[in-house]
Amino acid sequence: MTTLDAPEGLASPVGAARIAELTRLVRSTTGTSRTARSPITGEGFAEIPQSDPDDVEEAFRIARRTQTSWAQTSLRERKRALLRLHDLLLERQDELMDIVQLETGKSRFDAFGEVLHLALTARYYGRRLHRQLRPSHPSGVFPGLTSIELRRVPKGVVGIISPWNYPLTVALCDGLPALAAGNTVVHKPDAQTPLSALAAVELLREAGFPADAWQVVLGDGPVVGGAIVQRADYICFTGSTATGRLVAQGAAERLVGCSLELGGKNAMIVLPGADLGKAAAGALAACFSTAGQLCVSVERLYVPAEAYDAFSDELLARVRTMSLGVGFDWDPDMGSLVSQQQLDAVSRHVDDAVAHGATVLAGGVPRPDLGPWFYEPTVLEDVPPTAQLYAGETFGPVVSLYPYRDVDEAVELANAGEYGLNASVWGPVREAKAVAARIKAGTVNINEGYAGTFASVDAPMGGMRQSGLGRRQGDEGIWRYTESQSVAVQRLLPITGPASMARERYAGLVTTSLKILRRTPRA
Repeated sequence: MTTLDAPEGLASPVGAARIAELTRLVRSTTGTSRTARSPITGEGFAEIPQSDPDDVEEAFRIARRTQTSWAQTSLRERKRALLRLHDLLLERQDELMDIVQLETGKSRFDAFGEVLHLALTARYYGRRLHRQLRPSHPSGVFPGLTSIELRRVPKGVVGIISPWNYPLTVALCDGLPALAAGNTVVHKPDAQTPLSALAAVELLREAGFPADAWQVVLGDGPVVGGAIVQRADYICFTGSTATGRLVAQGAAERLVGCSLELGGKNAMIVLPGADLGKAAAGALAACFSTAGQLCVSVERLYVPAEAYDAFSDELLARVRTMSLGVGFDWDPDMGSLVSQQQLDAVSRHVDDAVAHGATVLAGGVPRPDLGPWFYEPTVLEDVPPTAQLYAGETFGPVVSLYPYRDVDEAVELANAGEYGLNASVWGPVREAKAVAARIKAGTVNINEGYAGTFASVDAPMGGMRQSGLGRRQGDEGIWRYTESQSVAVQRLLPITGPASMARERYAGLVTTSLKILRRTPRA
């Protein structure tokens, strides 16, 4: 394992004055704060203001007032703001990456992935907005007499609750289409990583979005998050399946919609005939990007029994050359876990697996010499079903290898369990596509781990089964924030017939008309 020197007393490139500017964007009147600690040193680097339900109420009041006028702006004006945001994200990427790394401890390349994804999202909705939101004209019941206009009306104020693992991109990638559709947003970033979201919100205002269109509140999840669920016209949540169920229950009680991206235990299948070197290199990125703290990262790897040893050797050779470290340069391949809580959870899963008979092929230990919450990229085999990580989401740099006898068994194993977020299939494309069609997951990547679907923002992304409801990205990603409103105009003949015509005669006339229309291809 290649390691880099741990930075002793590494100075933050984000100064106190800059942090103070960002925290002023939080709606908070409580006078209380929370100490933010960086995974780089474990030390506190900022005091973050905290909100309460009264602050949430005020945030919604302001957001509702702003939404009325924002919904009247032209699509052209919204497009300009989105494309300007795209440019600002690229121009300010160095500071954004600094903040993401300071809060999460991830590598700089992984932090760049956040800037990239958010810029792609802003550009995509900026360019597609007119097509996605302009009125369409479905067929009326009587051609030529009934015309229909289908409009997409904004829902109102969208509540967004975003996680710590992708604090920049997931903070805004769901909210941008909400704004684009004419809504306003009340947002609760995760308590561990608020500055990344605040830096992005600052850019929203500079790009031309109304200052009050995006309200930020911070605080305890059940209290502040619960207050959002009680008030929002639509709720977008990314996080654990357990919390997602509570959000769904709260939304159902109020008869409002929600979209939920939840847990995953994502599988990768290496097919017979796959290039083992390429598959092993792909697995490295799929398993260990962002130290495995990614909803769509791979935690289970299925390999043909006859190729198992060769693939294992290929993967382990690559794992042993990974560079680990923290800092604000581009050298490390993998950074830190985000917190002591996350380190404890990963350690507990690995230790439990070993206690149940699993074998550690690589890693399996913390690295306090590199940073307080570091854990080595870990490869396990012989993990039995009795181990916690066999079916439970680890959310760390840990992958388990399993041999399989035939492709049917591999598909069955990949579909086992309650989750269905992402999957990866490696091998000849025709065979891989056939396997992908059998996998119960919202996204399946062929000869790629997760980035093919994640970065293709025109493609919907989300989970099946216990991995969530709804989709982000693509048309579905913006339409979820709208209500379909059908407006009909009737000309000449009322649907119920003219008052001067007997009902029986009118029914006969309609019957004859339907028979004629049945023979008309487009009617």
